[in-house]
Amino acid sequence: MDMQNKRVAAIHDLSGVGRCSLTVIMPILSAMGVQACPVPTAILSTHTGGFGEVAFQDLTDYLPQALSHYQRLNLDFSCVYSGFLGSEAQIDHCLAFFQAYPDALAVVDPVMGDHGRAYRTVTEGMQRRMIELVGIADIITPNLTEAALLTGSSPDDSPEAIMSRLETPNAVITSVPGGEDEIGYLARLNGRVLRVHKPKLSLELHGCGDVFASALCAQLLNDQPLPDALQKAADFCDGCIRKTAQRQPGHWYGLA
Repeated sequence: MDMQNKRVAAIHDLSGVGRCSLTVIMPILSAMGVQACPVPTAILSTHTGGFGEVAFQDLTDYLPQALSHYQRLNLDFSCVYSGFLGSEAQIDHCLAFFQAYPDALAVVDPVMGDHGRAYRTVTEGMQRRMIELVGIADIITPNLTEAALLTGSSPDDSPEAIMSRLETPNAVITSVPGGEDEIGYLARLNGRVLRVHKPKLSLELHGCGDVFASALCAQLLNDQPLPDALQKAADFCDGCIRKTAQRQPGHWYGLA
């Protein structure tokens, strides 16, 4: 399949305001030459990080209908890329997508928590099922909190110790503290441990993980080797963060 026909089934939520999930994933993949095919798990009026009570529509029942239609059309996907999943039933439907396209690049961003805490929607049952989901992935992109949840680690454990407990062959842990005033990525790619550090800004932004993971996904589909894809995705995300920092206030609206 040539680049013009490479498709990504992007199984994520869609937030109308606040750049994150599908509203950043679709343009980034498209700009990098990959067809983004959204499979929304839920529709939200805004993301949940500072806009008050949101309008929310669950789309669990849509997921198997979409997969069934794609299979009837004999559509092929080069990649299946999942993010926020709101229930164990959605994890079941997501697993069905991965199983339906066994030759596709399987990318899982296990959205489960941040700042050392699980999100309130993430039950113990959800954690167990998410471990099952990441177990079939080719590459996962958890933040440090999510990597700890996946491995039963304490968020206070060292990133290296947490990484060593992840069973997925290729993993990139995001939001990893580096040296003084640094933050970045700790990756294990085909057994090789890599680190990428960027200057840390005194700014908390929503959607950074989605920007990074979608850029990484696109680079891999553009046949970039894993280490090069990691560096280019990190550089792209850092550039977006810096551009956003020039546009304060209003950083809760996501990355520029």
